[in-house]
Amino acid sequence: MPTATLIELDGQRVLVDCGIGCSRALVDAGMDLKDLTTVFITHLHSDHLLELGPLIHTAWCTGLRQPVTIFGPEGIADYWAGFMASMAYDCAIRVMDEGRVPLGDLVRVVVVQEGAIDGAPLAARACRVPHPPLEHCYAFRFDGSRSVTVSGDTAYHPPLAEFAAGSDVLLHEAMLVDGIDLIVQKSDLGPALRAHLLAAHTPVEDAARIARAAGVGQLVLHHLVPVDDARFAPADWLARAAAEWNGPVTLGHDGLEIAL
Repeated sequence: MPTATLIELDGQRVLVDCGIGCSRALVDAGMDLKDLTTVFITHLHSDHLLELGPLIHTAWCTGLRQPVTIFGPEGIADYWAGFMASMAYDCAIRVMDEGRVPLGDLVRVVVVQEGAIDGAPLAARACRVPHPPLEHCYAFRFDGSRSVTVSGDTAYHPPLAEFAAGSDVLLHEAMLVDGIDLIVQKSDLGPALRAHLLAAHTPVEDAARIARAAGVGQLVLHHLVPVDDARFAPADWLARAAAEWNGPVTLGHDGLEIAL
């Protein structure tokens, strides 16, 4: 399923990205949706955003009464306003008929910039990363008793190593360049898609270089491109990473839990 990551640290929960399926995934992970308080969105591609509104609305329908803050890039407020407009009839009926607190009164939207992020339940920072053609795409770092850095979608970006330096976990997107052909063939989009993948994503070897330069405790590869090519096994991903870094590497999959 598309990208969504729940970070539980020092008694706080932070959800990073809301790809389709994230509501069910959170429930499967044992989270009561009424406990949702904080969501970070790395960028406005649909595989990171599509279920943001439905997640919050579903949490509200299950009894959410506490405030929820959405931290995201420029354009995130327009997304939320559009979602609320699309659900205006349903929301009004539920407030009138079921006695709910208006959903719009519970949700706060914060547009992030590079640097420290105020108002988050964990110490949080943002690093702008290259993911053309999008202008506003961010990696996030969360610090408490442990440190977790999430790369977001990005081309190889050496400054990310300084941003992630010393993190206990670096969650980094990864691509097998040899697998691009299958994606292009299956999508029937041709050269334009190939050019995008090569310009906007990080080969697994380069993700390992970031981990090595940052001196992280563990590298977790996720947002895998391709994710469903039977020609490539986990050993292929791990071997490519090991060629550049000898630290621990975990290959992401749906439902993966990583102990901090």
